Amino acid sequence: MVWDRQINLKTPEELEKMRTAGRINAEALAAAHAILRPGVTTADLNAAAEEVMKKYGVYSPFKNYPGPYPYPASTTVSVNEELVHGIPSKKRKLKEGDIVSVDCGTVFEGYVGDSAFTAGVGEVSPETQRLLEVTEMALYVGIAKMVIGNRVGDVSAAVQEYAESRGFFVTREYTGHGVGRRMHEGPQVPNYGTPGRGMPLRAGMTIALEPMLLVGTALTKTLADEWTVVSADGSLTAHFEHSVAVTEQGPVILTLLPDGRAPGQITGHIPHSSV
Repeated sequence: MVWDRQINLKTPEELEKMRTAGRINAEALAAAHAILRPGVTTADLNAAAEEVMKKYGVYSPFKNYPGPYPYPASTTVSVNEELVHGIPSKKRKLKEGDIVSVDCGTVFEGYVGDSAFTAGVGEVSPETQRLLEVTEMALYVGIAKMVIGNRVGDVSAAVQEYAESRGFFVTREYTGHGVGRRMHEGPQVPNYGTPGRGMPLRAGMTIALEPMLLVGTALTKTLADEWTVVSADGSLTAHFEHSVAVTEQGPVILTLLPDGRAPGQITGHIPHSSV
């Protein structure tokens, strides 16, 4: 993907626009989550999210995103061993026991909301459920470190330690990133790192933090469609993401539903949209 490394500190007015973009984003993901069941296609999930975007008159920055060829959908839908960038398809029907990651972006008045969840289709194994729970909690562990005075490495290291101490791998190739006027801004926030290293966190930074965990290896490869990234050994993967603002009062999650819940939430952890 193409990266714009400029860091844009947001004003309170800009953060309000990002909060609106994030709420719409959450509603789009919730619509996809609501129809998640065996027999549904990955294109159906994308269509459900697009209906919400149409309702609010917004669009996805994913669609036509530059790459090997313009990305053809408003969401990415990645199944089982697919880590990120899965292309929705009318031919790909979900089965009982699958896990599905849905990643969505929305643009409201020029500002981007970006978030993702992974969920099981019907019943999944206890081991698979544990992967989902650890990945989601790794996100909130990282968010808790997004305070003024910490550095990017503190956030990255927290995600890595939580995931690896529970027996999972974190990708080295795909990262969290600044978000705001563009979908990809600075700083880059890997899912691994060293405490006390990296750029200091400052009020007004807005970051899409996105732990991506793999069961068997940290290595990945890209499929023949030139977008879909899978685990190198075919093992399961999971991915959760929120857009988060660094503020004087602490981290503020921008991509929540109006009632404060997160789409696809599974652990019972209560995220905070304000402090």
